Amino acid sequence: MSIAITEPSFWILSALAGGRRHGYAIMREVAELSEGRTALKVPTLYTTLERLEGAGLVRQDGEEVVDGRARRYYMLTDLGSSALHDEVEALNARARIAAARLSARLRPARPSAATA
Repeated sequence: MSIAITEPSFWILSALAGGRRHGYAIMREVAELSEGRTALKVPTLYTTLERLEGAGLVRQDGEEVVDGRARRYYMLTDLGSSALHDEVEALNARARIAAARLSARLRPARPSAATA
C-alpha cells in the first residue's frame, strides 16, 4: 500500500527515525525538528499515525500507564525508513532544481558581443 508523505507524515516519520516514541514525545520532537514551524494537534497526530500504521510505515511498540494515563509507543518500520529515505531524496532533488533555477536567475547578465 502506497501512502502520500504529507508534511505531518514527514515530521512524524522523522521523529520516529530517532527511535521509539509515545504520542506526546512525537509532538514535542516534531516541534523541535521543524524549529517550531509544525505544531501537531492531537487529532492530526493520531489520524496520521493510524494512516502510517495502516500503510505499514510505523507500528505500535507497547503501552504503559504513567500518572494514570496510557502511553502508546510507536516505532518506524523498515518500510517506513525506506519511505522516509525516498522522500528525503525527492526533496533534495527538488531543492537542487529550484536552487539551480534561482542561481541562474540571480546571476548578472553578461553583455553580448554585439553590445560590448
